[in-house]
Amino acid sequence: MNCHDFTFANAALKALGSGALWWPSEALLCVSDLHLGKSERVARRSGQALPPYETRDTLGRLAEDLAATQARTVICLGDSFDDLTAAAALPEEERLWIAQLQAGRRWVWIEGNHDPGPLEFGGTHRREMTLGPLTFRHIASAEGVGEVSGHYHPKAGLYARGRTITRPAFLFDSNRLILPAYGTYTGGLRSYSDVLGRLMQQDALAILTGPMPTCVPMPR
Repeated sequence: MNCHDFTFANAALKALGSGALWWPSEALLCVSDLHLGKSERVARRSGQALPPYETRDTLGRLAEDLAATQARTVICLGDSFDDLTAAAALPEEERLWIAQLQAGRRWVWIEGNHDPGPLEFGGTHRREMTLGPLTFRHIASAEGVGEVSGHYHPKAGLYARGRTITRPAFLFDSNRLILPAYGTYTGGLRSYSDVLGRLMQQDALAILTGPMPTCVPMPR
């Protein structure tokens, strides 16, 4: 696996190049902001037609991460579906694919702002979840400690070989860890934005995703 090893809240973690978080000692894979069904939601609300391949692409990458890690627990950290109507509109083939990925695993859907309320998929649905030193929720809280969240789709840039490379990124400091968006067709919020600057401590780090995950001081 292409990954970057780091420690957060005394937990030894791996930031995968795909944007997934792997916790080996718990055999736990965490992904955030899949936004499955986004092309359907965009077409329904705006009439703009996007190629309807993003759900298959996202599920394909998730299947690869699950095969590589053999995760026994999966936490989807909110906004797993672009909205509840998009979830209901998923083609049967994609619904079956999700069921196949869930088979034999503990699967937890964390409530997001795009997909609140019960979901008609397997697994359990929770507002947040605490496991050992880590608390998983969708949106970072002001008092979060040992908090793993998503929502902001963070991105960070790295200057190399005369150009700036910008990629989805993990952001973390001593209190909180914010995951990048995992889904295809998801935009991002630059790490130097005001909202992320207020959330993250001055010594925060960013791990850029991609073929060679790279850890740098969080660009501000």
